[in-house]
Amino acid sequence: MRILIADDNDVNLTALAGLLRQADYKVETARDGQEAIDRIREGGVRLVISDWEMPRLSGTDLCRAVRSEDLPGYIYIILLTGHNAPHERVEGLSAGADDFIAKPYDPAELLARVRSGERVLSLETRDVAIFAMAKLAESRDPETGAHLERVRSYSRILAQHLAGMEKFRGEVDGEYIRLIYLTSPLHDIGKVGIPDNVLLKPGRLSDREFEIMKTHAALGAQTLAAAQRMFPGVRFLEMARDIAASHHERFDGSGYPDRLVAEAIPLCGRIVALADVYDALTSKRVYKAAFGHDIAKSMIVAESGTHFDPDIVQAFVHNEARFLAVRDKFQEQHAAAA
Repeated sequence: MRILIADDNDVNLTALAGLLRQADYKVETARDGQEAIDRIREGGVRLVISDWEMPRLSGTDLCRAVRSEDLPGYIYIILLTGHNAPHERVEGLSAGADDFIAKPYDPAELLARVRSGERVLSLETRDVAIFAMAKLAESRDPETGAHLERVRSYSRILAQHLAGMEKFRGEVDGEYIRLIYLTSPLHDIGKVGIPDNVLLKPGRLSDREFEIMKTHAALGAQTLAAAQRMFPGVRFLEMARDIAASHHERFDGSGYPDRLVAEAIPLCGRIVALADVYDALTSKRVYKAAFGHDIAKSMIVAESGTHFDPDIVQAFVHNEARFLAVRDKFQEQHAAAA
């Protein structure tokens, strides 16, 4: 595993790098927080050990920058610090740190904490399995392209914005943002139970066929609820079930399957609802051309308070440049692969 050490003190940097290399880790170094985030963006780094006090970006600023990035995998961050008071630990954890090592550090303890971080990162294989399961369901529909990748990126952007709003501060935190990115690809998992003649029909569905298609929300929720019963208390299963069940509910109560109204709809479902619709509007289907961003935006804004939660529409409008960047990124990747 490749470890990045960020510290503006050359003596500390050399000593820590030597210790980790002796333990057979691959080590990169950065002399301030900005250089560290630049290295992380290049890819390959999975664990970061950062000093708290650094020029340009402090250790806590580095944590916030990492957690706000659209990175391909989770980055485990250990803060190496003399800031050991409880309120300082709270500040570091709130910024996105995973662990602390107090100065002066014991080499054996530091290596033990690094190995603990490795165990946490190994759990990401679970995330890969979840996404693979979602892609298996999506693979039945050849038109969706990178739909799941876009929807989870849009959902994360919206959740990040809500995290900065006073109204959602008690509900949306770094863990919530990570979970919605992880679980939102499962929103249509229930489509595995939809007959091919409906799911793959090359054109608009009849009223009867649409009623069959609508059952995918309940089917997905039932599947994930069964997993919940086997593994009670697992938060990602709870959020995945809520998303599958509620991403077609509408804020005014006219959606399906349960005709939930306003905040009776789980927040994660309200977020994914907008992300999913935006992607559907801006993607080509056999029965329609892709709409441009401005048309999709006007349609979503027009349905604020009816289809969509007004707070989430506001988050979308504030972040439309980021939505466009995600759309362009996956279009470029698709063109390169063609």
